Amino acid sequence: MTYRSAVDGSDRVGLVDQGEIRGLRQPVRLIDLLGDDGERLARAAKDARRDPVEVVPLASATLRAPIPVPPSVRDFMVFEAHVRNARGGAELDPAFYDAPVFYFTNPAAVLGPHDDVPVSPGSAAFDYELELGAVVGRAGADLDPAEAEEHIAGYLIFCDWSARDLQRSEMRHGLGPAKGKDGATTLGPALVTPDELAPHRRGKGFDLQASVTVNGRTFTTSSAADPLWSFGEMLAYASRGTRLVPGDVIGSGTVGTGCILELSALHGAEAYPWLRPGDEVQVAVDVLGELRVTVVEGAPVRPLARPAGH
Repeated sequence: MTYRSAVDGSDRVGLVDQGEIRGLRQPVRLIDLLGDDGERLARAAKDARRDPVEVVPLASATLRAPIPVPPSVRDFMVFEAHVRNARGGAELDPAFYDAPVFYFTNPAAVLGPHDDVPVSPGSAAFDYELELGAVVGRAGADLDPAEAEEHIAGYLIFCDWSARDLQRSEMRHGLGPAKGKDGATTLGPALVTPDELAPHRRGKGFDLQASVTVNGRTFTTSSAADPLWSFGEMLAYASRGTRLVPGDVIGSGTVGTGCILELSALHGAEAYPWLRPGDEVQVAVDVLGELRVTVVEGAPVRPLARPAGH
């Protein structure tokens, strides 16, 4: 976990243990503990247990995203129910099943598990998207799908915040998503190592219950158990013809009924309205923990002048 230290006010890495954070004495970044087969993380855990620089109650800690500025963030779309629900039950293009599709989102817009989330400028259709994320621990290119999961350092909650109106407008032109997606991505609360999730493996996914509440009302109740593609297959595809590096984040895409876009399509927009400033959103996933954030007013739009003659 990455947290704000009481010792010197810096970001520090700590081990989560029995409701406490045991801070590492060496003020390294979590990304600096990646790059091998997990030995650096294991050694850091031993150091934190044996001789922490401080012990901070988890409940009162100021948390950052585990990797505050990842080298890259790729967000996939591997839960079929999400895609069908979002498209009103329409049949999907057969090519959707050929390979897992993804887009690149903004590493500079990563937020911590309790940070306020600003509405994208100009948006009146702001949405959450409940996902799982994997953090690359070991570099690799053209990975074998059967072995690619060995390159994962750990998992976390990945919440992609989406401006649906901006997204619809810009994707009409054959590019994007861009401004509809790059305002905020919340990651955390901790990097959970693969051994902790191994007992929950089910087929290509993990049998983890996931939920979202908005202002105390349950919106999403779902599971991460049924992706079309495993994280290993996602990493293999992401690394095809290029190179993954330690700290890269891979998002699974939204679980079934994991966003307001789906819920409003299934049950009506009045029952599931878009998010507005002041809304309190809690995202929880078994084993991985929870995010608790408040949606706030975004920056004002600075308008662009339409080109002359158009």
